[in-house]
Amino acid sequence: MHPERYHLVLLLDGQPTMHGWWADETVARGRFTAWVGAYGQAGARITLTDEETGRLLTEWPDKG
Repeated sequence: MHPERYHLVLLLDGQPTMHGWWADETVARGRFTAWVGAYGQAGARITLTDEETGRLLTEWPDKG
């Protein structure tokens, strides 16, 4: 398991504000939920990406 596989990014008004990396997807998704609760506001975008596959796993706000 690669320690920096799951990459979480918080953008505020288009500017990178916080990053986090986790080896475990479950932990990374938990942090994603926590970040949405703490930082989910107008002008924010939060993404969780699997760096191994390049796939966007989830984002807030959800663009559906």
